[in-house]
Amino acid sequence: MLDLQGYRAAYANGANPRDLINAAITRLEKVDDAGIFLHLADKSLLTTMIEAIGPFDPAAKPLWGVPFAVKDNIDVAGMPTTAACPAYAFMPSEDAAVIAKLKAAGAIPIGKTNLDQFATGLVGLRTPYPAPHNALDPRLAPGGSSSGSAVAVARGIVPFALGTDTAGSGRVPAGLNGLVGLKPSLGALSTRGVVPACRSLDCVSIFSTDATDAWRVFQAASGFDKAEPYSRDVIQAPPWHGVEGLTVGVPAKEDRVFDGSKESEAAFEAALESLTSAGMTVRELPFADLHAIAKLLYEGPWVAERYAAIQPFIEEQPEALHPVTREIIEKARHFSAADAFSAEYALSDLRRRVAPLLASVDLLCVPTAPRNATVEQVLADPVGVNSILGTYTNFVNLLGLCGLTLPCSRRPDGEPASVTLLAPDGHDLRLATLAEQLSGDLTAPASEESILAAVVGAHLSGMALNFQLQDLGAAFVKETETAPVYRLFALPDSTPPKPGMLRAAEGGAPIKVEIWRLTPSAFGRFVAAIPGPLGIGDVRLADGSAVKGFLVEAEGVRGAEEITGYGGWRAYMAAR
Repeated sequence: MLDLQGYRAAYANGANPRDLINAAITRLEKVDDAGIFLHLADKSLLTTMIEAIGPFDPAAKPLWGVPFAVKDNIDVAGMPTTAACPAYAFMPSEDAAVIAKLKAAGAIPIGKTNLDQFATGLVGLRTPYPAPHNALDPRLAPGGSSSGSAVAVARGIVPFALGTDTAGSGRVPAGLNGLVGLKPSLGALSTRGVVPACRSLDCVSIFSTDATDAWRVFQAASGFDKAEPYSRDVIQAPPWHGVEGLTVGVPAKEDRVFDGSKESEAAFEAALESLTSAGMTVRELPFADLHAIAKLLYEGPWVAERYAAIQPFIEEQPEALHPVTREIIEKARHFSAADAFSAEYALSDLRRRVAPLLASVDLLCVPTAPRNATVEQVLADPVGVNSILGTYTNFVNLLGLCGLTLPCSRRPDGEPASVTLLAPDGHDLRLATLAEQLSGDLTAPASEESILAAVVGAHLSGMALNFQLQDLGAAFVKETETAPVYRLFALPDSTPPKPGMLRAAEGGAPIKVEIWRLTPSAFGRFVAAIPGPLGIGDVRLADGSAVKGFLVEAEGVRGAEEITGYGGWRAYMAAR
């Protein structure tokens, strides 16, 4: 799975965007999940977007050539916007503001992803299309409303994706699919060109596999948009200097909600122990008022904002809505203007009461959701399960907080676990840098030690067989060189073309290789597929260390063309 650094390294070494984007499409085909994307860019549009990024210039365009996915309530010119409602579909004439910014940074949207219809839900199943499968456990709901975007990243199809988050739609699916989910400060990313849910609370959110990548995307996509009334120039607080000494507020034990899940409760306790071990002070806070704020979002008149967003459509074609979505949004008919003001007064009072609590700590840490939810449970009780999933998310935007969801070690039963860090407005950078420092603490070492493998030829990033590594869940580590003790040959009659690297007593030179990380089980499957005369042995690197890697038998290069002088397979293929 290539992250942003992996894409940059591949392009720096001559990879072609067309090849890497085609590889992303191939990965989608291999995943074989019809529920992830509602629309894929056609070849003509992809060609136009690739040509528009110009020559490789990572300084000017830090996301050059990086494919990404877009939740289908965010406009992309040339692709329909449906909000998961076919009757609502339209073809936007221009990109949403965030898409325009990401394109300017060199990123390429490859398609529009599935969602809970009109971004109303946290389960990922309220769609008239096939629902995407949870990337970690198909029994579980994928989470919503940004279901397709989360699964697209979790399955390694793209390194990042855009969602939206009003009540947890970016955080819940991140937690259920083992991802980082960044919910920015309100207005930091423009929502112009986004089909509204609750316009005063909507955020464009970011899914990635690590917090650094999420922040890089945030940097490219953020900025004041004078054409969007809710856009703001958010001033970022400087990063904290390390983890030690920070005070993190957590729900008091009597206010914690896990809906009967002992496994989720144990996972949260383990996460808090990790924070303490890292040097943070954990302080229990009363959460009753925060839970009360959360209930206002769906049980109060804020649902009228959802009605206002699609009022002409729902009044003209109510039958076009998903039954659960329609049931929720039509509740707005029962609220009056007086109800709206009463709820605003209640919220103001609750904000005043929780302000001292929030000021007493540097940040909050909460379970992303009280428990995981299976598809079967959601179908049996679609509204009740959805409400449970929003316990720790619904209050966040009403309080103007930013948030970052982080995966934790899997629960003993194998299901995913996660926490969400919450902080005041403008603390997005602080959360991202803190998350990078905490990632090793929150995620315990894998049950299996990983194995580093050096690849030298067709398995390099962007090359013909790289998909085999991607399918095995391998992670790109770095590009480097071998010690100057190897000779490189182009193996005859190999399809696709492959090199053979031979350790030599003389005539050797440094050969460029890539290092990838695999679990032992994945490494075993990888090795089993290697054809002779290739094999796996110890490859000595320029820094003196050794990793497992491709080597060739001496007999296998008899009569083969020696290409050592090119310094690597990529340079040789480029010369061809």
